[in-house]
Amino acid sequence: MSQQNVDSLRRAYEAFSSGDLERILEFAHPDFEAVIPPELSAEPDTYRGHDGIRRYFQSFADAMDEIRFQPEQFWDAGESVGAIVRLTAKGRQTGIGVEQRIAQVWTVLDGKAIGLRTYPSLAEALDAAGLAE
Repeated sequence: MSQQNVDSLRRAYEAFSSGDLERILEFAHPDFEAVIPPELSAEPDTYRGHDGIRRYFQSFADAMDEIRFQPEQFWDAGESVGAIVRLTAKGRQTGIGVEQRIAQVWTVLDGKAIGLRTYPSLAEALDAAGLAE
């Protein structure tokens, strides 16, 4: 696992939590693709490119406030980097806090994220990355 990729991911999560879309886009390759499965979202989808990133964060911000992405652990996922992430937010209209732990597998190319897959558990992420025991 490249320390440079882990450092890039740490900065990316800081950008996500800041809500600063320009900082987020700096981390993403123009051909970026993220898949959010139905187990983790009321609006599962595949988000492509910078427009897809804008759409994802806008839909999230429409419903939630105080959105924070906190990486808890990184692991080597072969050609990729895996992360366990604690996601917290507060409902925009209800004020109710929510928390979700997810596992993500990132593909990073030349310091830019080109792919992201999100899973409901570490076991599923490891299996998808071909690292399950």
